[in-house]
Amino acid sequence: MGATSARLPRWLVRLLCTVPAGLLAGCHLALFDPKGDIGVQERHLILLSLVLMLMVVVPVIALTLFFFWRYRASNTKATYAPTWAHSTKIEIVVWAIPCVIVAFLAVLIWRSTHVLDPYRPLASDVPPVRVEVVALNWKWLFIYPDYGVASVNQLVIPANTPVDFVLTADSLMNSFFIPRLGSQIYAMAGMQTQLHLIADAPGVYAGMSSAYSGEGFSDMRFNAIATTGIGFRQWIQRARGAPAKLTRDAYRALSQPSTNPPAMVYADVDRNLFQSVVNQYMPKPKAEDMSAMASMAHPTPKQVKE
Repeated sequence: MGATSARLPRWLVRLLCTVPAGLLAGCHLALFDPKGDIGVQERHLILLSLVLMLMVVVPVIALTLFFFWRYRASNTKATYAPTWAHSTKIEIVVWAIPCVIVAFLAVLIWRSTHVLDPYRPLASDVPPVRVEVVALNWKWLFIYPDYGVASVNQLVIPANTPVDFVLTADSLMNSFFIPRLGSQIYAMAGMQTQLHLIADAPGVYAGMSSAYSGEGFSDMRFNAIATTGIGFRQWIQRARGAPAKLTRDAYRALSQPSTNPPAMVYADVDRNLFQSVVNQYMPKPKAEDMSAMASMAHPTPKQVKE
């Protein structure tokens, strides 16, 4: 009677089994389906770290269950040694295995830290495409300085071509992340960071901000569209003919907080716009400092003699 009353209803058991499966069905595991060289290396690093972790976790769990079973109260054949305190063999195993794993991890971390350094340019015979990224509230602005165009919430890049990103933020700190292409890096106001990625095949890859930055954070997403070289050049030509111009005034309007803005393209982008965003919080030089700098740049004969 007691066993029957303690049994869960069949419908509840099915629900408990179905809900986790339903939740996992929407998980695309983007990090394990990379489409770029950096993403592939990071997947390899994640899987290798997982194997190393399992080398410790699995034996510990197995031995714990074995000890529970072996030394249970009903097993009279198990050795009973209340005065036992030391075993050289066990000490060697307990200390040698962690030392080997730590040494291996030290070499792995040292190598991966240098190989996957986000500031390290990617080796390629193809010239990279430069993109200046500004994290706004709550949208992404992509500036192509070599082409004089820009886009909002849409990043178009050529496949099989390195992309050199330089990033900053207009105000709140954000984290720039395209999971299937690789590393994430922070964009911070008054600073600039770098990131180098490459897409190995044409496709549309989801981009996002992976750092909470306020009420519009969850909608701060964009599409990274990797296209062919011809397709990229055609997009640049269309962008140059866009009616919207990204002047300083247009940027100030764009920088106002908004959520879910449509993808937009701008032509005639101010050449110094990105640097002005980086420097907007720097103190303005005083008039006397400017005159002193000018005199240093163009010294008088008397100053040269002194």
